[in-house]
Amino acid sequence: MAVDTATAFWTLAPGHGELRDEPLPAPGEGEVRVKARFGAVSRGTEALVFQGRVPESEWQRMRAPFQAGDFPWPVKYGYVSVGVVEAGPDELLGREVFCLYPHQDRYVVPAAAVTPLPAGLPAARAVLAANMETAINGCWDAEPRVGDRIAVIGAGVVGALVAWLCAAIPGTRVCLVDVSPARAELALALGVEFRLADRAPADNDLVIHASGNPEGLRQALTLAGDEARVVEMSWYGDREASLPLGEAFHSRRLRLIGSQVGRLPAERMPRWDHRRRLALALDLLRDPCLDALISGESDFHELPVLMPRLAAGAGEVLCHRLRYASPD
Repeated sequence: MAVDTATAFWTLAPGHGELRDEPLPAPGEGEVRVKARFGAVSRGTEALVFQGRVPESEWQRMRAPFQAGDFPWPVKYGYVSVGVVEAGPDELLGREVFCLYPHQDRYVVPAAAVTPLPAGLPAARAVLAANMETAINGCWDAEPRVGDRIAVIGAGVVGALVAWLCAAIPGTRVCLVDVSPARAELALALGVEFRLADRAPADNDLVIHASGNPEGLRQALTLAGDEARVVEMSWYGDREASLPLGEAFHSRRLRLIGSQVGRLPAERMPRWDHRRRLALALDLLRDPCLDALISGESDFHELPVLMPRLAAGAGEVLCHRLRYASPD
């Protein structure tokens, strides 16, 4: 079947997007054409992009790998696509792959831009790959150690994944902290302790903040023990976050560390690159317990109506999966 058009989701103004048809070129030498099967929406970065809250100073740094258009809009943005290679090199033909591509039903990219899914990883769960990469990078920056008492504030997808990864280290006592009692069920599914924010344990060796709310970061400072590390994984876009650094922050010698998935930690760079990190993320996603992070699913064509609700953070949304047409 000849395919010469694709359908993509574009943000046209704050809080408003639509589906657009656009030309789909034939794959050239060293390229693949992918038919999307599943995608997902990031309620962190993507929500800020959709709401027009990317500050001008970050317009270049925040570009997605295959973004079209420029901030603030119109822009085709996103970085979660799982699909099937329907044209390209023989070794990739018919393989299920992950690609950091915006919301689009078919697309052509260099073969090096897709990563085949490992055996045992369902395509429907692979939409968590970008979140897992963020969690891995956060753990590298946080440097959790054997026996550490660790609090992770924010039981969204990234925070839950960080807690799950830290809990696998022998001797650690990991507590996932959130303001929503409903997140207790998620923590139970992942095998980690849960506490509401007003009952969070103090005197931790390590506190990781991933709630996206400045109040959570302020609490992180109160939960850290003397000489402890506090890792900030949230990004606030054009919002400011004020911190009580004039109180006991200095006398307790706390360390506040920023973590961002776009850059590997310096000590990893001689041996790791983004492709190796992504392969690790996909391999870790083979654990079926991580299906608990998928809180819903919708058809891709519903995205113009769905996206405003997801960006607003309504309900108990974790990872909302997008479903494309089944492969031919």
